[in-house]
Amino acid sequence: MRYILLSAFALMLVIEGALPLLAPRAWRDMFRRIIEFNDGQIRFVGLASMLSGLALLYFAY
Repeated sequence: MRYILLSAFALMLVIEGALPLLAPRAWRDMFRRIIEFNDGQIRFVGLASMLSGLALLYFAY
């Protein structure tokens, strides 16, 4: 179990690092837009992200 969590964390870092590596201008513009969101919008994005991840895990197993 520990290795699965470590692997998942490592894969998350690889995926999150891909955008700034491949398209730094788009990454910077995305963060400029995100800081203009209000708290409710940021919470909704976080919730949607978590639910999408849980759905992917459910269908993967």
